[in-house]
Amino acid sequence: MTTATASPTAAGGNTTATAATTTPAAPTTPATATRRPLLDWRIRFGALALIWGFSFLFIKVGTEAFAPLYVTLGRMLFGTAVLVAVLVAKRERLPRGVRVWGHLAVAAFFLNALPFSLFAYAELTIPSTLAGICNATSPLWGMVLAVAAASDDRPTRRRVAGLGIGFAGVLVVLGVWQGFSGQDPAGTAMALAASLSYAVGWQYVRRTLSGSGRSHLAMSGAQLLMGTAQLAVVAPLFAPAPDSFPVLPLLSVVALGALGTGFAFLVQYGLVEEVGPTTAMMVTYFVPVIATAAGVAILGEHLTWNTPVGALIVLAGAALTQTRPRAKAPRG
Repeated sequence: MTTATASPTAAGGNTTATAATTTPAAPTTPATATRRPLLDWRIRFGALALIWGFSFLFIKVGTEAFAPLYVTLGRMLFGTAVLVAVLVAKRERLPRGVRVWGHLAVAAFFLNALPFSLFAYAELTIPSTLAGICNATSPLWGMVLAVAAASDDRPTRRRVAGLGIGFAGVLVVLGVWQGFSGQDPAGTAMALAASLSYAVGWQYVRRTLSGSGRSHLAMSGAQLLMGTAQLAVVAPLFAPAPDSFPVLPLLSVVALGALGTGFAFLVQYGLVEEVGPTTAMMVTYFVPVIATAAGVAILGEHLTWNTPVGALIVLAGAALTQTRPRAKAPRG
């Protein structure tokens, strides 16, 4: 691959962007053949969708006891711990160079620190189901940025139609004809801004870090380290420190970080390696479905007809924005 790869739009942004490079495939021999994974990729795909879908529930439970910035800080800490542990086990080194770390700091802000915090603040006033659906709009924002920046990823009529359909779906989810169906406009705006932040981050990574040839794991670990450092500075300045640690919210934050941010990246990276980025990215479309089911079944969140209908429209539009024109067959 020659583009930056990321965990797209997943679960409140479990996003780590990593640079990739094009290398010729080595011939497979008994000495170099890769070991077959213990679990079929479909099982890992389903597990990843569950983990990211439940992340919105974890955010909601975490904010019941901790300030949003500390939920995000805890998430970053535990997610970073997982990747650093794997780095140590594999004896990989973090990337070097001030320029690279500068780019990683920007990537960490737009792909981790900012969107994670926005989702945590949003879920103070909106249900986790709505946050999960807003998360699925990230491909739509990416399309808007591609058009605005006149990038080389030129939009087709089908992709522009997907953009319009997707944002129409957002309006249906919000029930704008009846005053946002009782949803908090500020919280909804923060959730949508979090998804926009992902799109900005992906554009930045694509332009600055793609094709660097550095290890995906090392780059992602460094990115999470930068994001953790940013939150460690900001959280004490703008939020009250926890004075108690109730078990259930604490476990939710641990799961959000260790599973939803650290372990999920490792699973997603393995899927990209095995089945390719296009198939791996399809997990994005299952996340809002699982987030909605979890919010309704476990948290008892109220669901009106327009929420699932609008979510399906959003996902259909997002899928259209990801289509690419077919290559023309050479004339004989």
